[in-house]
Amino acid sequence: MNFIQTLVAFLFALGVLIVFHELGHYWVARWCNVKVLRFSIGMGKVLFSRRLGKDKTEWALAALPLGGYVKMLDLREQDGEQIASEDLNREFTRQSVWKRIAIVSAGPIANFILAIILFSILFMVGVDEPIAKLRQPDVQSQAYRLGLRANDVVTAIDGRPVQFWSELRWELLKNAIEKKDPVVTLTSSSTHLPYQVVMQLNQISPDDIESDFLSRLGLALALSEARLGNFLPDSPAFRAGFQKGDIVTGIDGKPVLDSLDLIAIVKASSGRLLHVKVNRSGDILELLVTPDTEVTDKGVVGKLKVEVSSFPETAKHQDSLLGAIPKAVQRTWTTSALTLKMMAKMLTGEVSLKNITGPLTIADYAGQTAKTGLISYISFLAFISISLGVMNLLPIPILDGGHLLYYSLEVLTGRPVSIRVWELSQRAGLAILMFLMVVAFFNDIARLLPT
Repeated sequence: MNFIQTLVAFLFALGVLIVFHELGHYWVARWCNVKVLRFSIGMGKVLFSRRLGKDKTEWALAALPLGGYVKMLDLREQDGEQIASEDLNREFTRQSVWKRIAIVSAGPIANFILAIILFSILFMVGVDEPIAKLRQPDVQSQAYRLGLRANDVVTAIDGRPVQFWSELRWELLKNAIEKKDPVVTLTSSSTHLPYQVVMQLNQISPDDIESDFLSRLGLALALSEARLGNFLPDSPAFRAGFQKGDIVTGIDGKPVLDSLDLIAIVKASSGRLLHVKVNRSGDILELLVTPDTEVTDKGVVGKLKVEVSSFPETAKHQDSLLGAIPKAVQRTWTTSALTLKMMAKMLTGEVSLKNITGPLTIADYAGQTAKTGLISYISFLAFISISLGVMNLLPIPILDGGHLLYYSLEVLTGRPVSIRVWELSQRAGLAILMFLMVVAFFNDIARLLPT
């Protein structure tokens, strides 16, 4: 069932993104009066097709769903004598260079427009998001050395307001990639007064960026107190008199911040008697419990065999239509710029090629976000649409960006690129694309295989 759900989520995402991209090319081609011969979803062998409209455009579904194309009337791809005289003025290469630029750039632009639409929907619908409240940093971390403490709230980064944890991570990620040290404004949980620190992000390595770089800084999301849930009748927690709903506030005289804190202490206390303080409906109790010993592949750990949970503090994130659209445009722009910067750093070796992802990883993310809910899946579609738009604008022959490079040279020189140069560059572009696909598949397999 999980495989089927992942496959359906992946194919639906591909379908939406490819259709929107190719419709961009199609609509602008028709607007420029260029004859469209085929609109294909997928590559390779045609499985189904139907001709529609006065131009008898072939609408096709092909076997390989990893792409699509719009085939226009083009002298480079067929013998000019086969073109009817009445269609010659509708042939692609006979259009002005500015029309050709418009047609080719319309696909990536359509992907950016789709991302703006999806982000606008998310901002208008609104979601409950964790606020930017901090967990107690590790004493060895940069955050602790700078004076950040439990329940401090981040309110701005470099003067830009921050309310939610996603905004905090996004702003710090941008600065980490650009190797800038941002000024972080917080409100102290003890004094309730604002204060500022400068986070040292220029020391963050590419490997840190690829993983959870916030934990590298000592930043983690604050959670509620550790609340006990269900447990087995023969568990140490049951024998010691714990009850469902108890909140663990301390162990051996030391405070317990949340469920993560409780789990860490119990794991390190195999077979040792613990003095546990709990809050039971307002009454403070002290209970004695000895965690069971369990041998795992990571060594001996202690277990209370009880469910324990903590939750972040959340707030509603919702905008009107007039407020959502500018935010969606800004999010699309900054995401596109960040994607380009990451690609540039890959070329210079500052960021590993391990960041290149392929269809297997995208399918995995599609399945995971679909399981999480519609909001997560829509967000996933928006980010993938941006990635597709940026990727297609790269100046690689065979991609839209490669064609835009040809036409830019034509604008500068006053003459089109020769057929010979065009053919050679197309082959080179195909080789580059195949190399990137091999790297992406290798990274996908490396990510998905158990370590």
